[in-house]
Amino acid sequence: MIRPIRLELADETIARSILALQREAYTVEAERIGHDGIPALTETLDELRAGGEAWMGAFDDEDLAGAVSWKVLDDGTIDIHRLVVAPRSFRRGVASALLDALDGEFPDRSMVVSTGSANQPALALYRARGFVAVRDREVAPGLIITELERRRPSTG
Repeated sequence: MIRPIRLELADETIARSILALQREAYTVEAERIGHDGIPALTETLDELRAGGEAWMGAFDDEDLAGAVSWKVLDDGTIDIHRLVVAPRSFRRGVASALLDALDGEFPDRSMVVSTGSANQPALALYRARGFVAVRDREVAPGLIITELERRRPSTG
């Protein structure tokens, strides 16, 4: 069973594991979307730590199998910045477990996320979880991302 836990980037081993994991995962995404200019592919440890994102991760017998990072926006919306899974763990429920854990932590919050428009597995995952595409945007020449959101009813 996959049990995501909070990750602290102050821990050198954890931070280096996240950096290695995201390079693996974003290399696959770069191939899928036909664009190798994803900033996380060249991010340094210091840049990763300076991002100000909260992190949760899931481990397998080898190491970190997946991680999700987010920030809480001023209106309380959860902005998912990264969802990365080790290629060895694709299609094993890691991404779903991470999103389930995030939903468990913020059950009544709206969420937003973006991914490469050509990344069909990611788009299918988010759509299956109730996210709706709100717009496509060109962020670099030839690189189009799809922004998605899942709104929760206001409780105020």
